[in-house]
Amino acid sequence: MTISRDAVTADDVELAVRLAVSALREAPPDAWDGKAGSLDWTCWETVEHLSDDLFAYAVQLAPQAPPEDGDVPFVWESRRQGGPKNAIHANRDAGPDGLLQVLDACGGLLVAMVRTTSPDVRAHHVFGAADAEGFAAMGIVETLVHTHDLAEGLGLAWEPPAGLCSRTLGRLFPDAPRDTDPWTTLLWATGRAELPGRPRLTSWRWYGEPRP
Repeated sequence: MTISRDAVTADDVELAVRLAVSALREAPPDAWDGKAGSLDWTCWETVEHLSDDLFAYAVQLAPQAPPEDGDVPFVWESRRQGGPKNAIHANRDAGPDGLLQVLDACGGLLVAMVRTTSPDVRAHHVFGAADAEGFAAMGIVETLVHTHDLAEGLGLAWEPPAGLCSRTLGRLFPDAPRDTDPWTTLLWATGRAELPGRPRLTSWRWYGEPRP
């Protein structure tokens, strides 16, 4: 079965980020200004965006009273027209190693918040107010699919564990097919692949609300 009902945990976030950082360390040092797959962003910008996603999910859970009607009001801004709007930007002088350290650190923030946040806590997300498990699953989706984008742009191999994909599908994509490969199904659910009899999606979303 593609969709698993097993819980998504902080350990899953930690695994996703660790595997992504490990894969991206194999990139040629001069390849980071090329496009990331089908995105309009460079590979460097895409890692900054992914880092920013993980940071943003962590800080949504962090206040004593998490926001119910919007994001924690950090300043998100783009460094160039058409680039991603981030609160997190890596120092270019630190090179690719520094960039990946930023990604690793932001992943660690989300891992810590998922581990320490009460399951009763809810925080705003545009796709539904979510609990810590929901934000963990969102962070995993961002990590897996943006590493896919990066792998295409950097010429790397990337295929995350089926179980990790299955648990994430089960948490955020309840309507996803149940009889197809989990990784390909996650790519399909995020508009990045076709499935037999199912064309590539041109719009998509997940459902972050806690499970009933």
